[in-house]
Amino acid sequence: MTPRTGLAVPAAAPPRVLVRGRERVEPALRAAVGSLHPWPRRMASFALGWCDADGTPAAGGGKGVRQALAVLGGEAVGAPEEAIVAGAVAVELVHTFSLVHDDVMDGDERRRHRESAWKAFGTGPAVLMGDALFALAVETLAGAEGGHTGAAVRHLSGVLRDLLHGQADDLLFESRPWAGPEAVRVAEYEAMVAGKTGSLLACALALGPVLAGASPRRVDALTEAGRHLGAAFQAVDDVLGVWGDPEVTGKPVHGDLRRGKKTLPVLAALAAPTPAARSLQALLGPGVPLDAGTARRAAGLVEEAGGRDAAEAAARRHAAAARRCLADGPFAPEAVHELVALSEFLLERRL
Repeated sequence: MTPRTGLAVPAAAPPRVLVRGRERVEPALRAAVGSLHPWPRRMASFALGWCDADGTPAAGGGKGVRQALAVLGGEAVGAPEEAIVAGAVAVELVHTFSLVHDDVMDGDERRRHRESAWKAFGTGPAVLMGDALFALAVETLAGAEGGHTGAAVRHLSGVLRDLLHGQADDLLFESRPWAGPEAVRVAEYEAMVAGKTGSLLACALALGPVLAGASPRRVDALTEAGRHLGAAFQAVDDVLGVWGDPEVTGKPVHGDLRRGKKTLPVLAALAAPTPAARSLQALLGPGVPLDAGTARRAAGLVEEAGGRDAAEAAARRHAAAARRCLADGPFAPEAVHELVALSEFLLERRL
């Protein structure tokens, strides 16, 4: 099968809400990070794309997806600006903390087209900076205005519990075999993603509304929508981990395969009753890191066995489920419209 190309290339201009989210949230985010000790402050600024490792200002940074989701989740329930911004800042801090620690645990040396934080500053300093961001996220919520800060801190604590549970499973999966009774099943993988990725996107949509005192029905609907969006985005990130263009993703080609990471395309391919799946199982069976040539062959077998199609179908299925969650709640129509448009853009630019 001829591999498809052009992954992660935007087909249209980014939705305005990505810019709007950064404009509303970044000043408060910079102020929060500015309160840290100078050393973790510089490392955090590097991780957020605001400066180079030596402190020279930079114009980089992420797309601001979680900030945009936080803004739209708050607008969906009519939350006040203070609640929206505080929730968005806390989510962005937790997201950055999770990326920094994730890179340490996975040994990933690249993030957003440059060195990851641990590679630039060392493992110990990077862990310290991640811990500082985690603490700062809790402090941000605890110091927010209004009478619902306790509920917001409890909500964030639950998210962190789910995130750490998912990360623990993800790490344990790497030591489990590709085949046999101890092999990781697709259902186990999906449960892991619900914690590791889905919980944080759910938090992005729901934390501002919790801080604003929104009803449990609205919070639950936003939480469920966020979990589905997290599963959708992780599925396409898994596709990128096998077939993504390094010039676009900023990570090595076939990086996940070469590390033996359990991802949805590979697990779905192995579960298929096809000759390609059996060949893939034999190739991966020893459980040793793959060289470049073997990883390339494995990627072809994953695609031939239907793993890539299965992951892309899962992404679209979860995106549709998120839309149904948003349709079921009493939300501001314009915010829902923008949420749907943003999710569609983010999926299509990857697929």
